[in-house]
Amino acid sequence: MKARLQQFARELRAVWMLVALCIALAIASPVFGTSGNLLNVGLATSVTALLAAGQTFVIILAEIDLSVGAVLGFSAAITAMTLQHHSTVVGMVVGLGVGALAGLVNGLLVTKTRMPSFIATLAMMSVLAGLTLQITQGNPIGVSDYAFQNIGQARTAGVPVPVWIMLVIFLVFGLLLARTRFGRYVYATGDNPEAAKLSGIPVNRTKVLAFVISGVLAALAGFIITARLSTAEPTAGTGLELEAIAAVIIGGTSLAGGRGDLIGTIVGALILGVIDNGMNLLDVSPFLQSVVKGLVILFAVLLDRNATAIRAWFRWPSRPAGAGVVPEPSDERVSR
Repeated sequence: MKARLQQFARELRAVWMLVALCIALAIASPVFGTSGNLLNVGLATSVTALLAAGQTFVIILAEIDLSVGAVLGFSAAITAMTLQHHSTVVGMVVGLGVGALAGLVNGLLVTKTRMPSFIATLAMMSVLAGLTLQITQGNPIGVSDYAFQNIGQARTAGVPVPVWIMLVIFLVFGLLLARTRFGRYVYATGDNPEAAKLSGIPVNRTKVLAFVISGVLAALAGFIITARLSTAEPTAGTGLELEAIAAVIIGGTSLAGGRGDLIGTIVGALILGVIDNGMNLLDVSPFLQSVVKGLVILFAVLLDRNATAIRAWFRWPSRPAGAGVVPEPSDERVSR
């Protein structure tokens, strides 16, 4: 029972970090705990959380996708241009198709050309960022489609629609990762690709599908940003890939592959959102906010990689049997 509790505590380490942050900020600022502010945290977190959800599949495979921010910006621009001449459904289908195609190319580059995912997705990031600036000429593209705008601006039962989208995505893809054959393939491939291949697991197909999922969720995140602003900004996704990777790492997913889950990822995204919100409420300089977030990421990785050693520091050292017992002098020594 004790071993199970310890394992449960390790798996929910990010949750304890989130709870501690919320308690500290609630004490420091009475505004933080209000329902309106908490909904704002969820709304601000939704984009990063969607990017991080797709990134989780890729990182569990011991790969990485640096192109999600560029995919977001490119798909948002294409969607906005499509909405100027077609219906909402057509625009969304085209945008999701662009994200899926970008993920497919990434997956094929990694599996067919044996190119490291870092290099392949870095190149894709550069290509898509350049294409976005070319097709938009660096200018934002307005969106006047009312139905599309509701994706980012409407509320259902008092909760912003992006928050509902985030929760549904994490439920669906969380079950996909934890309860399906594909999810088992992802974990097995990330843990040991050679053993997975010998076991009959389609390793290359699994990796390609993971990159496609990452691309589709990046496009969906682009919908939210574009709908909230009623504008597709060419640089909307710049830097968000690092936020997504940070959320995944804070959530406990291992960069070495084979370990992680979407529950930890959404908690990691919420931690980053809470930190941003708390620093704004406390009027922390924007120049220092990146420093604080970087230190949080370092702390999370340090805690994850050295959890056993850290726990040993706070544990009373056990003595071997018989230690500290002074032997009685023998009769022979007494007689002498």
